[in-house]
Amino acid sequence: MSKNQQNNCAYIDGANLHRGIAGFGWTLDYKRFRIWLAEKYNVKSAYIFIGLIPRYKDLYKCLQECGFTLVFKEVVYDGEGKAKGNCDADLVLQVAIDAYENKFDKAIIVSSDGDYASLIKFLQEKNKLKIILSPSAPKRCSILLKRSNAPITYLDGVKDKVFLNKKRKAPDEDEP
Repeated sequence: MSKNQQNNCAYIDGANLHRGIAGFGWTLDYKRFRIWLAEKYNVKSAYIFIGLIPRYKDLYKCLQECGFTLVFKEVVYDGEGKAKGNCDADLVLQVAIDAYENKFDKAIIVSSDGDYASLIKFLQEKNKLKIILSPSAPKRCSILLKRSNAPITYLDGVKDKVFLNKKRKAPDEDEP
């Protein structure tokens, strides 16, 4: 099957992507990122798993307009008012369902979180993993992902393709 005929899907941990990029002081150009995913990895569908916080409705609309499918997780708040919308289990379950239903040829996982190591192993065993895209620098990417021997591309190495390289103030703690 030629590259252009592949039906690849990207599964993106939205909070992990945001925190990783913010750690570099960069702003992600989501439209360029979506185009890059399509051109580089032949991604037909790109899912962002993200906590639902009403004040970010403009962000959600923008992400949808850029071609992402949003999968929302209900957010809970800790005693200090910090939002928590852990999407890991939802992402893993969706990938597993889609793999079993043969909805994609290869999966692209966008995260640096070691919690996905067992998912990576599952995808490797099924010959369904294309690559891990790590939003964190190599030293901050989980050792569990590195030990999987899966191909990993660190997004700091492709910043000219998908980022606006401008410094900005640090985001709020619960900013997506």
